[in-house]
Amino acid sequence: MDRRSAILAAAQRQGRVMVDSLAADLGVSAHTIRRDLNALCEESKLRRLHGGAEFIDGSANMSYAARAVLNLEAKQAIGRVVAGLVPDGATVFISIGTTPAIVAQALTGKEALTVVTNNLNAAMALSENTTNRIVLPGGEMRLPDRDFLDAAAIGVFSAYRADIGIYGVGGIDSDGSLLDFHEPEVRARERIRANSRRSVLVADSTKFGRRAAAVGGRLADQDMIVLDRRPEGTHAALLDPLADRLLIAAEEEARP
Repeated sequence: MDRRSAILAAAQRQGRVMVDSLAADLGVSAHTIRRDLNALCEESKLRRLHGGAEFIDGSANMSYAARAVLNLEAKQAIGRVVAGLVPDGATVFISIGTTPAIVAQALTGKEALTVVTNNLNAAMALSENTTNRIVLPGGEMRLPDRDFLDAAAIGVFSAYRADIGIYGVGGIDSDGSLLDFHEPEVRARERIRANSRRSVLVADSTKFGRRAAAVGGRLADQDMIVLDRRPEGTHAALLDPLADRLLIAAEEEARP
C-alpha cells in the first residue's frame, strides 16, 4: 500500500491524523506529509485541520482495492489459523469482506467443503478445488466489492446450517459493540452467526476503534474470535473475558 493510502486508512480508522505523528510513523518529513494531506484534501477524501486532517465521512468504507491490501500479511495469518479450525467435508458460511475472502484462500487445501457465501471473491478462490460445493445467492452483485447483500443474499444463510460460520466486521467499538457500514451487513453477519454451530469472527487489530454507523452484536457473543494480534490501549481489556474463545495468530504461529 502506498503512503497516501496508508494515511487515508489511518484517518478513517482514527477519525483524524496529525502531521507530526504521521511523519514519525511513516519515516518521512513533515513537509512530505503536508503535501500528501493537501493532495488528499483536493480529492475530497480528507478535510484539513490545524496540524493535520480529518476523515470526511466516517460512515463510508474504503474502496475494496484499498481494503484488499490493507494489513494483508495480518489477514493471511488469520486465514492460516482459521484453516486449522475447518475439517474436510465441513459446511462453511463465509461473509462479505476482504478478511473472509483471504480466509477462503487459506481454505483451498481443504477437501469436499460445502460453502455458502455472498462473497464472490471467496467463491472464486474456493472454486479452484473441484471437490467443493459452492452455493451463491442470486440477485444484483455489488461492485467493486463483488458481493451480494439484498434480502435474498441474506436469506440464503437461513436455508442451511453450517458447521462453521466465518465473518468479518467493519469496526469494534470501545464497549465491544460490533459495527458495520450498512445495516444489511449487520443482518447478514447475525444470520450467519445464528445458523452456525460454531461462529468465528475474523478481524485484524486495526478494527478496534474503527468507526462505522450500523451496530449489531457484541464481541463477547461470538463463539470464537481470531485476531492477528492483541489491540493496544483501552481496547485490550475487551479480550479479558474471552479466555479460550480467542485465538491470536501471532501467538499461535509462534508456538514451537
